[in-house]
Amino acid sequence: MSDENENKPTLGRKPLGLKLSVGSGEVKQTFSHGRTNKVVVEVKRKKLVGKPGYAPEPEVVVAPPPPPPPPPPPVAAAPARKAAPNGETPQERVARLQLEAAEDRLRQGEEANRREQEERARAAEDERRRAEDNRKAESAPTPAPAPKVEIAETEAPVEDTDTSTAAPPPARRFTPVEAPKRPAASPAPSEREREEAKKAPNKASRERPGDNRRQSGKLTVTRALEGDDGARARSLAALKRAREKEKRLHFGGAQRNAQPKQARDVSVPEAITVQELAIRMAEKGSDLVKTLFKMGMPVTLTETIDQDTAELLVTEFGHNINRVSDSDVDITHEEDVDAPETLKSRAPVVTVMGHVDHGKTSLLDALRGANVVSGEAGGITQHIGAYQVKAKDGSLITFLDTPGHEAFTQMRQRGASVTDIVILVVAADDGLMPQTIEAIKHSKAAGVPMIIAINKMDKEGANPQKVRERLLEHEVIVEKMGGDVQDVEVSALKKTGLDTLLEKLALQAELMELRANPDRAAEAIVVEAQLDKGRGAVATVLVKRGTLKRGDIFVVGGESGKVRALIDDKGKQVSEAGPATPVEVLGLSGVPSAGDVLTVVENESRAREVALYRREQSTRKRTTQASPSVENMFAHLSVSRAMEYPVVVKGDVQGSVEAISTALNNLSTDEIKVRILLAGVGGITESDMLLAAGSNAPLIGFNVRPNTKAAALAKRDKVRLKYFDVIYHLTADIAKEMAGELGPEIIETVVGRAEVKDVFKSGKRDKAAGLLVVEGVIKKGLHARLTRDDVIVSKTVIASLRRFKDDVDEVRAGLECGTVLQDTNDIKTGDTLEIFEVEERERTL
Repeated sequence: MSDENENKPTLGRKPLGLKLSVGSGEVKQTFSHGRTNKVVVEVKRKKLVGKPGYAPEPEVVVAPPPPPPPPPPPVAAAPARKAAPNGETPQERVARLQLEAAEDRLRQGEEANRREQEERARAAEDERRRAEDNRKAESAPTPAPAPKVEIAETEAPVEDTDTSTAAPPPARRFTPVEAPKRPAASPAPSEREREEAKKAPNKASRERPGDNRRQSGKLTVTRALEGDDGARARSLAALKRAREKEKRLHFGGAQRNAQPKQARDVSVPEAITVQELAIRMAEKGSDLVKTLFKMGMPVTLTETIDQDTAELLVTEFGHNINRVSDSDVDITHEEDVDAPETLKSRAPVVTVMGHVDHGKTSLLDALRGANVVSGEAGGITQHIGAYQVKAKDGSLITFLDTPGHEAFTQMRQRGASVTDIVILVVAADDGLMPQTIEAIKHSKAAGVPMIIAINKMDKEGANPQKVRERLLEHEVIVEKMGGDVQDVEVSALKKTGLDTLLEKLALQAELMELRANPDRAAEAIVVEAQLDKGRGAVATVLVKRGTLKRGDIFVVGGESGKVRALIDDKGKQVSEAGPATPVEVLGLSGVPSAGDVLTVVENESRAREVALYRREQSTRKRTTQASPSVENMFAHLSVSRAMEYPVVVKGDVQGSVEAISTALNNLSTDEIKVRILLAGVGGITESDMLLAAGSNAPLIGFNVRPNTKAAALAKRDKVRLKYFDVIYHLTADIAKEMAGELGPEIIETVVGRAEVKDVFKSGKRDKAAGLLVVEGVIKKGLHARLTRDDVIVSKTVIASLRRFKDDVDEVRAGLECGTVLQDTNDIKTGDTLEIFEVEERERTL
């Protein structure tokens, strides 16, 4: 075989072929856990590309031209693939195909990178040349115009062609242009300029977006197996770093410092914490603390500073201060006055006042055509009611019915303060009574006109003239007696004189010209409030001005809420209530106090803010101690000596609870004092039972009863429950029980005095005193006090009494006797013996 090969004829020249510019090699990759992989890579020689517009240099070797039709720029020839051996397994074949595919992708990626680099280099060179020409044209003087023809060439980019194949001549276009004057040769650049010129392209390439040459040449297993055309995906850590950098740039201090400082209007109350002030100023809290430290005030973020210090800080940081007071949060009604052109006529508000059982509610029932008095306990009114009556002419009149019992003074005072006209009901057969006189005083204090309704004219013994004469005692002069106060004789039972009463009411209202603005946010007065089991907190309000609508957000006292429903005096739901209209309001967060003002506000946040401020003020007022004084000190000493009687009070409405609390406090004396642990509205609950059981206090329920669980707790803990529906029954029972707590009253009565003339022994241990009775009488078995120099030595009992040798029961004044004192032998000559009787009486308050 070797001889045959050697003897084979050979050609005189070498066979033609393409000169390979790509060499192959192997790269060993080492992975974690000791895994390795060998990858065949290509090594390419650098190819020089001619500059556009210049002839190619002779030493550059170009690739042969592509065959027609012209494909994209030629790609370096790939190494020939090895033929698959006959005994190749499927796994080896898959591995070989994957390796060949990876080599193809790598080769295509490198070719794409090469083309991109060439385009960037060409663009940079064009830009550099254009900038240089512009610089030279600006620096050179403008020469005289000389026509000259210059050749402008347009060449296609140089392709990789073989040296043996000639390229087609470039297309030329001749355009007559003016030849600029060439400036003198510039001096050679310095070494520093050359270094900066070298760094400049690299810096530009680094800052150019989308330049990923650094990552494009790396080969990974993912790229080799899946193929991504040479692109390298960013890792999760890199994405996370990019997002964090973007956040820093967006929220960082660089941008904030770059922005101009904004001066703010800072509202500063009388006291504010450093942290709150920093938030309002939009500054760092640490900066404020540093400034305060420099001022000599070592404080922390949570400490409170006064308004003057806050002003220094605000001015220091370049802001504007707006001094505000805590009371600015509250709503003031005095400054809000309606314009005269917005006022419209409204219905009058009439309050019915008078003594208990003089027929106030019966008169109102006769006017309304209802029967309210039949449902009242004991036939007396213990709540304040609001009703609206339509007269024959169609006009509306609002009535307020107030209780007549003495315990409801505050209710009558509230009724007089919100009314326009007062109807004073006086029984013709009874005359003026204490609560009648009190109602006259309330009316005069409120400055409202009165109409005297002399009721019960159908009864025998009715004497209206006597009533008019008694009114003169309190400076109330009726028209029949030359005054200006109207009076009407009526009978609620027979319904006589009612039309005359309504006419006089309408006349009085017309003279007063009652007007209000209905087209504004509502403002109302709470007449009564209660906690209903099914409806929650309910308040009976009387609208003063504006229109109260369903859905309005309001604040009343220390409570806020939203109007869920409006119910009129007949129990029907209405959508709105105008001025002088009484309605029940549902939707309160808690039970307000009677007499509070209900004000409609713009939003819930404002309502909560005002309610919170009012609660804080109420708590502060309740817990603030009085300034020390001699009077307060002695009052405190007397209270501390007095016995306490704790009670828990639950009632059906706020007005009743208020009246009960006042009545119980009035029962307090110097010896025993009522302590109200809780005075609430609503049914008796488990928490009420636990409070009463823990303090051993009776639980008073006024028109309320406990629920099932509360009743079980009362039975288990043996809580004393007291139910009442009439207030004077309640006060009488509590007064009797308070007296029982004190026990019977001890009364001492001095019956005689004697002087000790001599002391001698009586038996083995006792001593006998020889006495001279100075005053009164001495009786055997009475109590005695032995005093020495006006100081009590002992309190004892006379055990035996003798005159001469005989036992006697008593010795009168001017006589001598001998006595033995019980449980004492401390007797000296000259002492005084005071004899007294002790009487026990039932205590009353």
